[in-house]
Amino acid sequence: MTTKIRCQWCLSSDRMVDYHDTYWGVPLHDDRELFAKLILDINQAGLSWSTILNKQENFYKAFDDFEIRKVAAYDELKEQELLQNSGIIRNKLKVKAAINNAQRVLEVQKEFGSFDAYIWSFTKGIVQQHHIEDGEVTPATNELSDRMSKDMKKRGFKFTGSTVIYAFLQAVGVINDHVKTCFRYAELSGK
Repeated sequence: MTTKIRCQWCLSSDRMVDYHDTYWGVPLHDDRELFAKLILDINQAGLSWSTILNKQENFYKAFDDFEIRKVAAYDELKEQELLQNSGIIRNKLKVKAAINNAQRVLEVQKEFGSFDAYIWSFTKGIVQQHHIEDGEVTPATNELSDRMSKDMKKRGFKFTGSTVIYAFLQAVGVINDHVKTCFRYAELSGK
């Protein structure tokens, strides 16, 4: 039986391997799921991805499955409820950012027709194929994440620095950062 070669970062647990094999880097076009990934990546700031992945179901439950309109309408009472929820990251600024960013997504949907159209407009719908060799350090930011971060901040999004946005772009498949020897690199790049 042949062992599949994967990106090294995912080998710490079965859950990480499943995330890598199934979701990470797959082009995503659903507004609700794009919003969910943005909020999860914002919550990862300062933490490991495995911490967020282990709490992912709790996040979906706590944030009403990331229904954008619901989250945008959260009031002070709901905010306090979230801050008491030990199943998620109880950071006041990140909770406030989720509510604020849901409101910003609604504005973007009005302007662009969808959050998806906005996100993918930065690359004209084309996946950025990076060609990372084994052992090569994956960048934490690039020109695309810098540009998108700047635009999102201008629109009032919170916690959307270039590093967070780069991780988001990797997760939703705008950037293919699987290493070249990883079986997912070939599947997602068509090579």
